[in-house]
Amino acid sequence: MKFKNIFLSTLLAMGCVSASAQEAKTENVFNPHMYFQVQVGGQYTLGELPFNYLISPNVQVGLGYNFNKVVGARVSINAWQSKAGLNTWENIYDNAGKIVEGPTKNWKWNYVAPMVDATFNLSNLFCEYNPKRLVNVGVFAGIGANIAWGNDGINEIKDQLGYPWDGTAFRLTGRVGANVDFRISDAVSLGVELNANTLNDKYNSKKAGNADWYFNALVGAKINLGKTYTTRKVEPVAPVERVIERVIEKQVPAPAEKPCCKNNLTNEVKKDEGIRREIFFTLAATQITSSENKKVNDVVDFLKTNPTAKVTVTGYADKGTGNDAINDRIAAKRAQVVVDALVKKGISSKRIIKSSKGSRVQPFSDNDENRVTICVAK
Repeated sequence: MKFKNIFLSTLLAMGCVSASAQEAKTENVFNPHMYFQVQVGGQYTLGELPFNYLISPNVQVGLGYNFNKVVGARVSINAWQSKAGLNTWENIYDNAGKIVEGPTKNWKWNYVAPMVDATFNLSNLFCEYNPKRLVNVGVFAGIGANIAWGNDGINEIKDQLGYPWDGTAFRLTGRVGANVDFRISDAVSLGVELNANTLNDKYNSKKAGNADWYFNALVGAKINLGKTYTTRKVEPVAPVERVIERVIEKQVPAPAEKPCCKNNLTNEVKKDEGIRREIFFTLAATQITSSENKKVNDVVDFLKTNPTAKVTVTGYADKGTGNDAINDRIAAKRAQVVVDALVKKGISSKRIIKSSKGSRVQPFSDNDENRVTICVAK
């Protein structure tokens, strides 16, 4: 027994040395912020003429706000020019059936399109947040209006068009798109954007029986307004044993022998100091699974066997997903659902101490294991 105590003491001392050797780490915390964006490029207006006939210049300026590391919003103005065209008479073919001449009529008009977009950073959504990542990929979708004018080029062929228009035309517009940003510094990034815009069938003056489309390819710069992140120190969390059930053996001297019981010896006396169970949850979940319910039963059995014991129930959330507000709510629900399960199984609420740490405290080094409620009864 003496050797056993020395061995256990040595292990505890080694654990203390290891824990003190850990150094504080740092983590980057996202700051909501605004940004300004200016872009130039080209537009292709979908039509029946060859691609090169329908290319026109395009510009866009925008002001955006990133609410968190994934979701943001942007207000932008896209403008300049669109084109359309029409074959004015039949094509001329050579002997091989190839078009050698196709007289066409094409025209252009000006427009301005104020838009509102919801933006999503896919790199931060599917990867760990990193403000110094060199490449960020995003998508967006939005609605707005297209205000067009200067459609004078159709005057000669109005009778050949289904929807000729002049003056100023106002049309609702929807769009989707994707962007890739290349980080230059904390404040500046260069980017490429592709977006597709849809309007009603009258945009290009021709009747086609389906929506009209134009597509923009843009390059430009984004300037962040304000600090996008802060760095803070994270104190190391002491290693936690996954399961603690200790039994301390105590030698009890044998009583003096009695004449009638010469061979009677006392047995070992065992004293149970406490029990610890971790009930793990899946991502964003607050319900106890059937596999984890057995751990709740272990705590219930211990409390019923030890009627003076109490249990501390602490909920946690992982810091790898969500934010402090969301994680505080999830951790509190995880603690409450375990408390409710204990009460339902006959444990008095007066014997239960409930707390919640959110994601501010991480009991385990593995991020996913911090989706947990820890019960310590003694």
